[in-house]
Amino acid sequence: MGSRSKRAERCQNCRMHLHLCICDLIPIYDLATRLVLVMHHREFTKTTATGPLALRVLKNSELRIHGHLEQPLDCSDLIHPERRTLLLYPGEEVPVLDQKLLDKDPRPITLVVPDGNWRQASRMGRRLPGLENVEMVRLPAGPPSEWGIRREHHEDGLATFEAIARAMGIIEGPVVQKGMEELFRQMVHRTLVAKGATPGINLPGEGRGIDEVYHQ
Repeated sequence: MGSRSKRAERCQNCRMHLHLCICDLIPIYDLATRLVLVMHHREFTKTTATGPLALRVLKNSELRIHGHLEQPLDCSDLIHPERRTLLLYPGEEVPVLDQKLLDKDPRPITLVVPDGNWRQASRMGRRLPGLENVEMVRLPAGPPSEWGIRREHHEDGLATFEAIARAMGIIEGPVVQKGMEELFRQMVHRTLVAKGATPGINLPGEGRGIDEVYHQ
């Protein structure tokens, strides 16, 4: 096997090329907040999808796939009287996730995060079976994205991983957010270096997706 084919192989855990693997850098957090990542089936196959990395960081998390006609998704089991279910939504017409909102209901949170392109995520947010009446929240304004692998569709867009990190920072505290963001920077840096690009510079011609959805 040549060096090129070896470099093309990807780690099954972090999805990075083997020579760029970041598994030894992944912090593990066992939190009261539960993450449920609902990925559109077309997004799941993309190597630039950042959402799955959050599942490696957060022990109390799971992945659900949406969009397979032969396997319709039902999220009604996520509604429990002892937990508060919040849906992170990429839109400006819903309440901001902040401490004031959290103080209204002290129950531990199940955070549902749709993962697809803008249209897919916005449709999922309103049509996920079993979550039609769940609380929707959005992130407050914050620093610009450090994502440089896929082209920005919204000027203030965030990668899914960044959005999850910021949401966890609000719910669980800054230590978790800092640890996740440090990992994200390493992933972006290694990927851009491998592409021969300067870290922090968006690459032209890359596909658009949820990694541009969570605008602030």
